Amino acid sequence: MAQEKQTYANHTRWYPVWHFFAFPVTAIAALHLTWGAIRDPSTMHILYAIYGFAIAAAVFASRAMAMRVQDRLIRLEMRLRLKEIVPPALFARFGELSLRQIVGLRFAGDAEMAGLMERVLKGELTEEKAIKQAVKDWQGDYIRA
Repeated sequence: MAQEKQTYANHTRWYPVWHFFAFPVTAIAALHLTWGAIRDPSTMHILYAIYGFAIAAAVFASRAMAMRVQDRLIRLEMRLRLKEIVPPALFARFGELSLRQIVGLRFAGDAEMAGLMERVLKGELTEEKAIKQAVKDWQGDYIRA
């Protein structure tokens, strides 16, 4: 099955196991157990509520850690890519870019990268969304977490 061409309009990724199962089920369970502890504050109900929140926190933390690793990989990938495609003077300013700006730039094609990076560094484009919307030659990411 061929993947749909990725664009700004459709690049948001929904991961069904996370978005529609793991997070909602654990969050609802934690809230339900807390409600039970409020209605009947016995030791057992309070411990169940604590367990529920511990499980929800562990599920959330696992997703947060995966996203953090992905962000670090994006930064490394972009550092290597930019070193090859932008002038050295512009690459020397890589450290001035925020992570969100780097994430926005990563979807740009090589030919437009230097121009977009200059616009970001000049302050013309500051938000990730604005940077993504300025991309003309969208380079999809089909394997992100």
